[in-house]
Amino acid sequence: MNRLLGKVALITGGTSGMGLACANLFAREGAKVLVTGRDKERGKKITETAARNGADISFFPCDVSNEQDVKNVMDYLIQKYGRLDILFNNAGVMLPSMEIERMPVADWKQTLDINLTGCFLMSRYAKPYLVQTKGNIVNNASIAGLQHYAVGRSYAYSASKAAVIQFSHQMAKNYAPEGVRVNCICPGIILTPILHGRDPKIYEERIPLGRIGTPEDVAKVVLFLVSDDAAYLTGVVLPIDGGVSL
Repeated sequence: MNRLLGKVALITGGTSGMGLACANLFAREGAKVLVTGRDKERGKKITETAARNGADISFFPCDVSNEQDVKNVMDYLIQKYGRLDILFNNAGVMLPSMEIERMPVADWKQTLDINLTGCFLMSRYAKPYLVQTKGNIVNNASIAGLQHYAVGRSYAYSASKAAVIQFSHQMAKNYAPEGVRVNCICPGIILTPILHGRDPKIYEERIPLGRIGTPEDVAKVVLFLVSDDAAYLTGVVLPIDGGVSL
C-alpha cells in the first residue's frame, strides 16, 4: 500500500478499460490522479464515484490528437497539483480491420493521430515537469506492434503500435540522463470496450494461460512499472498477454 503516496499521475483514455483500472489502483496506492477522455459524461461519473470512495481522481476533457487540448490538460494539471510524476499514455483506438484497398484513408489517419501522435504530444508537453520530479512514462502499445507477431488485417492499428514501441525506445535512451524512465506495455486480448462487444470466449483457445485478460491484470503491471520498485527499469517492452504472442 501507498506505493504512490505523494505522486501525481496523468492517465489518458482514463474513463474506461485499462485506463480506468489504473486510475483506481493508483488512487488506492496514494496517488492524485487526473484522467482524460473525450466523454465528459463518463468523466463526471468517474469523479463522482471516486469522491464517494475517498479517491483523489479528477477528470479533464481531452482529445489527445489535438495539440491545444493537450496544452490545456497540462496547464490544468500543473495549476491544480503543481507537479507531475507519472504519465500513462493509454488513449487509443482500434477501428474495424479490413484489406488496405478497402480501408478509408480517414481511418488510417485517425488511428495514427490518436495512437501515435497523441502519445507524442502528451510526452512532449509533460517532459519538462517529469524532468523536475525525475518521473516516468508508460506507453500503451500492443502485441499487435511486436515484430514477431502479425495476425489479421489490423494494418493501421499494428503500424501505430509498432511506432509507439520504437518511440518508447528512443525516449528511454535519450531521457535517461535527465532521470526520466520510459517503459512500454504490450497488452494482448483484454476485456475492454475495444473488443467492440465480441464474445471474449472465442479468443480463449489462443491463449496459453487459458483466459482473456482483465483491465486489472494490466493495471497491476503498470503500477509496478511506475513505482519505485521498477526504479532500475527503462526501455522495457513488456507483453501482458497470457502468452498469446509466444
